[in-house]
Amino acid sequence: MAGEGGRLFAGFRVLGRFSGHVPHVLRYHGRHREFYLATAVGRSVHTYNVKKLGIVAVSNALPQDITCLAADRMLVFASYDNILHAFARNKEVVHTYEGHKARIHLLQPFGDHVISVDVDNVLIVWDIQSEEEYLQVDFDKATFAVSAVLHPSTYLNKILLGSEQGSLQLWNIRSNKLLYSFPGWHLAVTTLEQAPAVDVVAVGLVSGHIIVHNIKFDETLMKFQQDWGPITAISFRTDGHPVMAAGSPIGHIALWDLEEKKLMCQMQDAHSTAIAGMSFVPGEPLLITNGADNAIRVWIFDGPGGTGRVLRSRMGHSAPPTKIRYHGQNGEQILSAGQDGTLQSFSTVHEKFNKSLGRGSINKKKSKKKGLKLDTMALPPITVFASEVAHQSDWDSIVACHQGYITCTTWNYQKTSMGAHKLRPEEFSKHKPIDIYATAVDITSCGNFAVIGLSTGRVDVYNMQSGIHRGRYGKERAHEGAIRGVAVDGLNQLMITAGSEGLIKFWKFKTKDLVYTTELSSSPNGILLHRDSGILGIAFDDFSISVLDIETRKIVRTFSGHHGQINDMTFSPDGRWLITSSMDCTIKTWDLPSGCLIDCFLVDSAAVSLAMSPTGDFLASTHVDDLGIYLWSNRSLYSLVSLRPLPADYEPSMVTRPSTCPVQDVDVAGDEETCDEMVEYVSPEQLGEQLVTLSSLPESRWKNLLSLDVIKKKNKPREPPKVPKSAPFFIPTVPGLIPQYIAPEEENDTQSKVVNLGVLAQKSDFHIHLEEALSTNEYTTPLNLLKSLGPSNIEIELRGLAPEGGGSMEVMLSFLRMIGMMLNKKYNFELAQAYLALFLKLHLKILSSEPNLLEEVSRLSTQLEETWIYLQTLFNQSLCVLTYMKSALL
Repeated sequence: MAGEGGRLFAGFRVLGRFSGHVPHVLRYHGRHREFYLATAVGRSVHTYNVKKLGIVAVSNALPQDITCLAADRMLVFASYDNILHAFARNKEVVHTYEGHKARIHLLQPFGDHVISVDVDNVLIVWDIQSEEEYLQVDFDKATFAVSAVLHPSTYLNKILLGSEQGSLQLWNIRSNKLLYSFPGWHLAVTTLEQAPAVDVVAVGLVSGHIIVHNIKFDETLMKFQQDWGPITAISFRTDGHPVMAAGSPIGHIALWDLEEKKLMCQMQDAHSTAIAGMSFVPGEPLLITNGADNAIRVWIFDGPGGTGRVLRSRMGHSAPPTKIRYHGQNGEQILSAGQDGTLQSFSTVHEKFNKSLGRGSINKKKSKKKGLKLDTMALPPITVFASEVAHQSDWDSIVACHQGYITCTTWNYQKTSMGAHKLRPEEFSKHKPIDIYATAVDITSCGNFAVIGLSTGRVDVYNMQSGIHRGRYGKERAHEGAIRGVAVDGLNQLMITAGSEGLIKFWKFKTKDLVYTTELSSSPNGILLHRDSGILGIAFDDFSISVLDIETRKIVRTFSGHHGQINDMTFSPDGRWLITSSMDCTIKTWDLPSGCLIDCFLVDSAAVSLAMSPTGDFLASTHVDDLGIYLWSNRSLYSLVSLRPLPADYEPSMVTRPSTCPVQDVDVAGDEETCDEMVEYVSPEQLGEQLVTLSSLPESRWKNLLSLDVIKKKNKPREPPKVPKSAPFFIPTVPGLIPQYIAPEEENDTQSKVVNLGVLAQKSDFHIHLEEALSTNEYTTPLNLLKSLGPSNIEIELRGLAPEGGGSMEVMLSFLRMIGMMLNKKYNFELAQAYLALFLKLHLKILSSEPNLLEEVSRLSTQLEETWIYLQTLFNQSLCVLTYMKSALL
């Protein structure tokens, strides 16, 4: 399960993965009367509704990445390597078909059967329900290597096979007979598609030719050619327009008019990679395409000229993301820069809030004219960026550095586009240097200034609103070596720079004067400032990490343990944890107060970038050669997690990265009960015998004991209570704080008229326990009983201790000894005072006449005085220190 291994973080879900190189499948749900789209994403199948392109289901993950996909009315078929699976309800695997010796590369549902073809040219027809082989046909690779398969409409039990040699064969599956061989066009067949007309099939060839062929009469009806390479996908419009669409390996789509037999229009750069799958929605002017560029697009044909426009789309990065950062303080948006040159925003709430800010460009107008493939104005991928939400509705709020490029660009989050300014030193405005480039960037918390560090050691400040240069740090340059990091504190007072020569410099932000220089043990790789706590994390080239306090300007923590280059760091929102990722494929969490490693887990691909949510609920990560952004839930927010330091010889376990579907953390939660470490801490009643400890009871239980007679007078009813006309039935309960029902008594047929006086003189539980305590000297039970009672019941119990209330002198003596025990042990201190005060108020006359009780009371008085003198000394010391601190600060 995705989530095993790490104690602190459990795999939750992945963002930004929508499509792969496997063609999509379009299905119609009869009961819902809606079309659904299934795509293979890694090891899972995603199902979207065509209406809104919202994800409706994510299948369980298969052991390996899916390489082939098909679907019929009820099931979705997906294969990896030589194994075929069938999913029901778009979720769970219900059938598995094993029998192929090589990788399956073609699938075709066929009524109650499904046909699969592997790369060794073995065709197997499977019975769907029984999972048994119905038929196996072996083809000779030299003469007929199967490259496409199709079931022609109305052709019962028949399939049409296309080959790499160019010929086609029509087979009857039921009788296992070859019915007809088509000579073909001596070019490899790449795709076969059924036309809306019966007997007519479109054949896509490797040369870019499309042959519309009548298989009944073996006649070619029309022939088209594209100059973009092999035909990857074909689809026909069925809403009354005779149009055929054909895809290409370079992302262009050609639309052919079948009546005029000519090219109607081109849709260039529909995808940045090959068109993997393409299908018109039956009866609607909608075309759905997907490609390996991680994009699904729905095109609508409602404009003049027959060309389509994008109606809906779901797209992520087409190349792995290199840097991610949370945008804003709500933790709902993640900004991501990828190797494809784009800057995108992914929502952790819902995919419909995702947006792309586009590609960086030197000149946007020229780029639009030239198109995606021929764009020489495109900027290199973004390496580092910084964003701030303050003033984002007024001007650009994101500033970014590009790989090997001196100019930094601004981006506008609100307009979802590249910003108005290009930030670079004035002397380089005319010509662009080759070996000088921007390496670090930061934006102030107010959103007014951007600080940019260059590879020459120079650090410049620019105004974000106007793009004007506002000065530099140092005379010529801030550092001798390249700038490895810049950071501005939360109040724009201090600016911190790190140079490759091993120095950290502190500058006054406004005056740009050098304040302090710290020499480091090694060359820094990068820095990260937690503005709220003023803590600076420094990653070194020797794979160690240091934490520097910017107030004292001293290194307060040093961590070592990574065995590869440190790629990124992030702080938890409260500044207690520093989370680091390295090329050794580990993600480690360091606890700053204790200075220990508290969590470490291993992933199969090194994390390139990390970002912790401002709300602390998720850790986001991106990985080498992976298009997704992975969310890991912080388990300390919703379950009991041990934060004990890990031992020095701790071996981290491999954690599977999560899929698109949120993972239920059931198994992990179940393991907590059996874990020896996870014993919940229960606070003892008393931390130390020398400490005076109060009870945890509310004040209402003991504070008003002396004023009960006043309270009763106030609450006395003014008129007698009236009996209700029809009183509801209530089960009688025992008086007390904890409601208990009175047990039903057995009715006696003969009731005695003689009153039993023993019932009236019955002793209470408290009275009995006090009597027992005289001999055992164990007063815990009567004390706990008294603590469970309310103020009125406590008064009744204490009144009943006197001889006239049914008690005795021995019980009163026992009560005084219980108070003495409480004062000796110094716990429930306020209860001892309150109970003793009420006891003295009720029984003062009896105490003065009894020498035994008087002796016990005098002993208690001495005890009370000693305890109070001790407490008063402590109070006076504390007040003295507090008064001094107040006057010293003034």
